[in-house]
Amino acid sequence: MAESVLSSAGYSYEELVDRISQTYVVGRQRAVRAVNTLITETYWQIGHDIVEYEQGGKVKAEYGQALLARLSRDLTRLHGRGFSRSNLVYMRLFYLRYPISQKVSDLLSWSHYVELLKIDDELERSFYEQQARLEHWSVPELRRQIQSALFLRLAAGKDKATILRLAAHGQIPERPADILRDPYVFEFLKIPEPYHISETQFETLLCDQLQTFLLELGKGFTFVGRQYRVTVNNVHYRADLVFYHRILRCFVVIDLKISDVQHQDIGQMNLYLGYFASEENVEGDNPPIGLILTRHKDELLVEYATYEMNSQLFVQKYQLYLPDRDELRRQLEMTLLRAEQQAEREAGQDEHAAEAEL
Repeated sequence: MAESVLSSAGYSYEELVDRISQTYVVGRQRAVRAVNTLITETYWQIGHDIVEYEQGGKVKAEYGQALLARLSRDLTRLHGRGFSRSNLVYMRLFYLRYPISQKVSDLLSWSHYVELLKIDDELERSFYEQQARLEHWSVPELRRQIQSALFLRLAAGKDKATILRLAAHGQIPERPADILRDPYVFEFLKIPEPYHISETQFETLLCDQLQTFLLELGKGFTFVGRQYRVTVNNVHYRADLVFYHRILRCFVVIDLKISDVQHQDIGQMNLYLGYFASEENVEGDNPPIGLILTRHKDELLVEYATYEMNSQLFVQKYQLYLPDRDELRRQLEMTLLRAEQQAEREAGQDEHAAEAEL
């Protein structure tokens, strides 16, 4: 009887299981998001109450920590775990850094916001919040991207408008240059310095840590293969790594170099791009991107070797240790300062011109 009812409904028992499973998974995801939203709203309100009490009673800064310690003891006694002094510090900071007009994301948990609240710079914090939401980063993935100074690396060499857009909206790939990092950071391989590995070993290590490697590459990358055979006139070549970028809709061919990049390496990558454009692309695919990763980059050699060559070919540096965050931050601050000074000079020139007209 049950089978006939299911049959008349238009789907089989197996399809029924799939429908119920999908409904359950979607419902559970919605429930998790709802819980996350309630928790963050609750903690924001607790932070509000603490700050309001401090301001109303004009609690001096030196007494602030004593207040939080006392609250921690009394609230833990009443409600159990969740009210450590550290957590109360973050709740208070949560209210201060996210005013009521600034809506928090229901895609991020309280643990995400704890990591974000550790970042003092508003631009940097905004970027990681947007990117964690866009790429659905777990808390460990968010922590890793902060430690590897992703925002500062992406902002390197950009103008003020691009930096502000990056901070406000995250990194959304729209053109080939948008997927680049400067430099790429592979600290997760844990290769000690000085290192002595071959390019094949380097490639193997990256493939063994593929999930983290994809995280470093950024949103949109899907793995196609390694040592991908490229045959031209019965001669076989091997591209180290091949990916497909779902957003840009194109192949991304990566060549790994332990030693310095030579002009013939650039020529070989250009051959790969020609092959993929002619032999691998299907209708709807965009021109492939070539990416040569190297420890050291001779800018002049690259400039000459790529003269009037495919604009989809990039030579980028990588490093095996975490970058110097302070140096990257200084570069960012200098970029923003120069932009502000230029704007002031232009405003002054406009003012003088207006006075001259009068």
